[in-house]
Amino acid sequence: MAFEGLTERLQNAMRKLRGKGKVSESDLRETMREIRLALLEADVNFTVVKDFVKQVRDRAMGADVLEGLNPAQQIVKIVDEELTKTMGDEAVPLNKSDKIPTIIMMVGLQGAGKTTTAGKLALKLKNEENARPLMIAADVYRPAAIEQLVQVAAGIDVPVFQLGTDVDPVEIVRQGLAQAAENHNDYIIIDTAGRLQIDEQLMDELANIKDLAHPDEILLTVDAMTGQNAVATAEGFNGKLDVTGVVLTKLDGDTRGGAALSIRAVTGKPIKFIGQGEKMTDLDVFHPDRMASRILGMGDMLSLIEKTQKEYDEKQAQELTEKIQENSFDFNDFLDQIEQIQKMGPMDELMKMIPGMANNPAMKNVQVDPKDMGHLKAVVYSMTPQERTNPDLLNPSRRRRIATGSGRPIHEVNRMIKQFNQMKKMMNQVSKGNMSGMEQLMGNTGMGGGIGGRMQKMAMNRMSRQMKKNKKKRLKRKKRK
Repeated sequence: MAFEGLTERLQNAMRKLRGKGKVSESDLRETMREIRLALLEADVNFTVVKDFVKQVRDRAMGADVLEGLNPAQQIVKIVDEELTKTMGDEAVPLNKSDKIPTIIMMVGLQGAGKTTTAGKLALKLKNEENARPLMIAADVYRPAAIEQLVQVAAGIDVPVFQLGTDVDPVEIVRQGLAQAAENHNDYIIIDTAGRLQIDEQLMDELANIKDLAHPDEILLTVDAMTGQNAVATAEGFNGKLDVTGVVLTKLDGDTRGGAALSIRAVTGKPIKFIGQGEKMTDLDVFHPDRMASRILGMGDMLSLIEKTQKEYDEKQAQELTEKIQENSFDFNDFLDQIEQIQKMGPMDELMKMIPGMANNPAMKNVQVDPKDMGHLKAVVYSMTPQERTNPDLLNPSRRRRIATGSGRPIHEVNRMIKQFNQMKKMMNQVSKGNMSGMEQLMGNTGMGGGIGGRMQKMAMNRMSRQMKKNKKKRLKRKKRK
C-alpha cells in the first residue's frame, strides 16, 4: 500500500520524542531532519519538502510548544495539520453545471488508468446520484482503446458513444454531445487520447476538444507510482489545458506517495479522487485530512465507516446498532459481518484504517490470507443454532466438537471465540460513546501507549467530532422533510 515506507520513517522520527517531558531545540532539529529525509525518500518535490519542514519547525518553535505540556503530542498535531494543508485542507467536489449535462473531460498519459477511471467515475455517479451518464470514446489512436471503454461500460451498464477509429476525435465529441442532448444524459464523460509523453499534437487536439465541449471539469489522471514525474505531467497538462482537478491512480501499489503530497502544492490543482484497487467501485473522494492520518499511522476510520455504509442499507445498520447497544450481538451477526467485510476489500488493507493498527509492530508485514475468512465461517457453520445465538454455551466439550466439525484445530476455535468476545465488548463500549472504555481496551491490547497512543486518541477524537457533525446533518435533513 502507498505510504508504508513514509509512515514508518515518520513514526520513527516521532518515536524519538517519546517519554520526553521537554523537547529541546536540538531534539526538534533532529526530528525535522528525519522528517525531511523521509519526505525526500518518498519522492516528494524538494521545494514542497523545504516549505513543509519550515512551516512545522516555525510552528513548533512558536506558541510555547516546546515549553508546554506534552510537546511531542503537539508536534505530532502540527505535522498532521501541515500534511493536511499541503494536500489541500479539505475534499473538493466535482464542478457541476447549473443545467444538464455536466461535461467531464478525462485527460492523461497512456498507462495512467484513464479509461478505467472514466468507468469508475461513471459508476460512482450512477450509484450515488442515480445519474444517467454517457461516455464518449474519443481515443482513436491507442490500439483497442475504444474496445476497452466499451467493455468497461458494458460491465457497469453505461452507454458509450463511438464512431470507430477513422473519424476525427473532435467530430466524435461533437456528435456525442448531440446524442447526449437528445437522450437527456445528465453527465458526459469524454475519454480522450493519451500519449507515452506530452507532445504538441496531443495538446492541440485536447485544446480543440475543450474549445468545443466547454467542459465543467477537466480531470487529469495521474499514475501515483511515477513519483515526481507525476508532478511534471500535471504541470504540463495544466499549462496547456488549465485542468480543474487530479485523479491519482494505483495508490494501492508499491508507491512512495510523493505525488499525493506534491501535486496540490506545485500546481495549485486539487486531488479530487483516488483509485486504490482494480474493482470498478474502487474510486474514492480524496480527503486530505484522512490521508494525513493514514500517512502518520493514525488510521482512517471515517473512510472505513463509509465503506461499511456502502454495503449496508439503513435498516440493516439500525438493526446492528440495536443489537450492539443491547449487547445481543451473536455469531449469526458475526457471520454477516464477515461476509460484508469480504465485499469491502482485502482485510489487511481495512485493518490499517483502524487507529493504532497501521503503526502497530504486530501489524508489520501482516498478510491476511483470504482463506482465513473461510476458516472462520467454517467454525461458525459447525455451531448449532443455539450456540450461535448464545455464545455462553460454548464449553470445552462443545468447542472440541466444533473443531472436529470445521476441520480446524481446537486452539484456533478458542482464539476465534476470544476475539469475538473482545470485539463484542469493544463495539458495546463505542456504541455507548464510552471512549475511556475504548482507550482502556486499546491499552489492554498494547495499542494505547506512547506517541502511537496519543495519535490513536487524536484519530478517535477526530472521528468522534465528524460523526457528531454527520448526526447533526441527518437531523437537519429529517426536519426539512
